[in-house]
Amino acid sequence: MIELRHLRTLLALRETGSLVEAAERVHLTQSALSHQLKDLESRADSPLFVRKTRPVEFTRAGLRLLALADQILPEVRKAERDLARMAGTELGRLHMAIECHSCFQWLMPTVDYFRDHWPEVEIDIPSGHHFDPLPALAREQLDLVITADPQPLDGVHYAPLFRYEGLLAVARQHPFAAHSFVTPEALADETLITYPVEQSRLDVFSQFLTPAEVRPREIRTAELTIMMMQLVASGRGVCALPNWALTEYLERDYVSAVKLGEQGVWSTLYAAVREETLEAPWMQDFLRTAKETSFAVLSGIKPATRDAESVA
Repeated sequence: MIELRHLRTLLALRETGSLVEAAERVHLTQSALSHQLKDLESRADSPLFVRKTRPVEFTRAGLRLLALADQILPEVRKAERDLARMAGTELGRLHMAIECHSCFQWLMPTVDYFRDHWPEVEIDIPSGHHFDPLPALAREQLDLVITADPQPLDGVHYAPLFRYEGLLAVARQHPFAAHSFVTPEALADETLITYPVEQSRLDVFSQFLTPAEVRPREIRTAELTIMMMQLVASGRGVCALPNWALTEYLERDYVSAVKLGEQGVWSTLYAAVREETLEAPWMQDFLRTAKETSFAVLSGIKPATRDAESVA
């Protein structure tokens, strides 16, 4: 009567709080999701949640099925992992690089969880590497690269993790703080604070400023997000960061944030892996864990679109 897909759908509905976002999470249209829920309610002979509530308010029947999902789905995942391990014949190596200064917020919980469940896989995140990570991946010096800048390389697959919006962080007293969005031209008189990477790899340039042929008055770099926030809060510049990286500073009312353009600037974060290791059970489990962990700990992100999946 009850299928695993039903339980996964209910979990997505609880985690996102809306039918629209739940449909995106499980890769269904909103119509298909509604049909699936109505079918489940028909089987249960009871409504599972109250319509037109946000966040979604579950009925007693819905809460009972959610409790079942919390109990059953982790066991299913464990069984799948055990079966994959039994079928495997080789130990794995997972050496990774991160082209994302603010990714440790979700990557470290992913690595910790993965290490507990795949102790036979050697995990390392080399620091201070002096090479371009993606070509190093193709040369087998690395096994995975977290990147928002996919480049065509033979034998490399880009697995989309999630979409995120870039926001402009400004001081609370900055005139921009009263606006809902800024135009590229508005940054021509500003000091832009960035990480010390090539401008072509920064969304604020590649998707916002460069197409409009605009350059900031001054560009200043900082290694750490917290240092960038201190500079912004003191009115010494503005900076563009992923929405999840700004969450804690916005919640503390330390800085303000505005959209980059009326439609916003959205990008996709990928895990780049070699095609030869993509189907390894431990690699598939790492990618799945990375997605699940990111949605559990980050706010404001969205599932990757089908267009993003076609990059691979």
